[in-house]
Amino acid sequence: MPVLLQSSLLLIASNVFMTFAWYAHLRNLNDKPWWIAALISWGIALAEYMFQVPANRIGYTVYSLGQLKILQEVITLSVFVPFAVMYMREPLKLDYLWAALCLVGAVYFIFRTP
Repeated sequence: MPVLLQSSLLLIASNVFMTFAWYAHLRNLNDKPWWIAALISWGIALAEYMFQVPANRIGYTVYSLGQLKILQEVITLSVFVPFAVMYMREPLKLDYLWAALCLVGAVYFIFRTP
């Protein structure tokens, strides 16, 4: 399996866990003390690291640190928007499109050949 696909799939899984760790408590645990939400989020974040660390180690064999970071940001937005709309019931905003277009520019600049 190509390195880009391996890293991307692992980063997608990582981002699903991290998005839930960072934001799901706002919907599910808003009636609980913050420290309970933090402990649960830390548990979810541990699972996130089980995907994120190998994703970056695999990716770093071929890609630069900057390229891995921009890949991560693209995947983060790709995971966050469906999460915000479907899980958190936020309205779909045109601003997500503008943010994605900015990331397209970031991808271009970080992956172009010198």
